[in-house]
Amino acid sequence: MRNFLANIKIKVDEKVYLKDPETSEKGRQIVKHSILLLDELGLESFTFKKLAEKIGTTEATIYRYFESKHMLLSYLISWYWSWLEYRLVFATNNISSAAERLKIAIALLAGKVELDMDFEHVDEVTLQRIVVSESAKVYLTKEVDDNNREGFFFSFKRFCKRVTAIIKEINPTYKYPASLVSTVAETSHYQKFFSLHLPSLTNISDSKDEQLVEFLTDMVFKTIQK
Repeated sequence: MRNFLANIKIKVDEKVYLKDPETSEKGRQIVKHSILLLDELGLESFTFKKLAEKIGTTEATIYRYFESKHMLLSYLISWYWSWLEYRLVFATNNISSAAERLKIAIALLAGKVELDMDFEHVDEVTLQRIVVSESAKVYLTKEVDDNNREGFFFSFKRFCKRVTAIIKEINPTYKYPASLVSTVAETSHYQKFFSLHLPSLTNISDSKDEQLVEFLTDMVFKTIQK
């Protein structure tokens, strides 16, 4: 099984990079250290100059892969959603119950991740922190419509469509499955962020992994009940 999984390649929207970083060791180093540096500095203080110094290369080399730090962040967020979709497909492959598949999807959205050794250049735990704190900056921009037409958000939309299909399977008459899924996805991020930084806005404790999963599972199943 490990040999099989080692051949898995996470598919990322092509428009979010100039050169696929997965095709070279330098590209993988850029991905690895950009995650660590973005987590340390935040998007505003992150620069390609600092990243180049971190990995011992030139800014020009990084620009061959990504035209801007916004594009690099878009790549990382897209990678995360494609990876989460891969985990969802793998975890639900032999489960016939739509309700159980939906619970798994919510747990993936709301739970804390663990390092996936099948992708050694990506620290998924750190990447999730970036998704929680920085992902809204990918689409809350003036260029969002152009980016959407170019396919920047295809990974996220593809994941949401999979979960939307599960909700339709459970209750075909429910009117707002796509709205519910995107709300749950964003709520999982906001609640994680609030639990760490604005705790008076949430009842969720960051130290209790199961609380957010329980909250969102309860909300979703009560919302879609027939």
